[in-house]
Amino acid sequence: MNEFGKKWWKAAGKRAIKTIAQTAIACIGTSAVMSDVNWIMVLSASILSGILSLLTSIAGLPELKENDINGNLIVSSNANEELLSLEITPEQLKGIDTKNEMTFKIIHK
Repeated sequence: MNEFGKKWWKAAGKRAIKTIAQTAIACIGTSAVMSDVNWIMVLSASILSGILSLLTSIAGLPELKENDINGNLIVSSNANEELLSLEITPEQLKGIDTKNEMTFKIIHK
């Protein structure tokens, strides 16, 4: 498994565990006393919420970004159809709003 896969499973797993705990708390909280808790329903709803959390994570996890993994960026130059590799470390990207488009000026000498 590559580094991105490991980080994805770790982040998705954390989210799923939190979702399971929140669902269990919500289900238990609907009962007036402990003897009224429907434990099968609590378990069933909690497991289902964990599965749904993992499936939702497939759409993307905001805490994971590709630049967090390797910090490399490939830039295509239209001038001569060469590919230039521009290496940017995650530390260099801190403080930059990467949600917006980043523009690089390439000077071909």
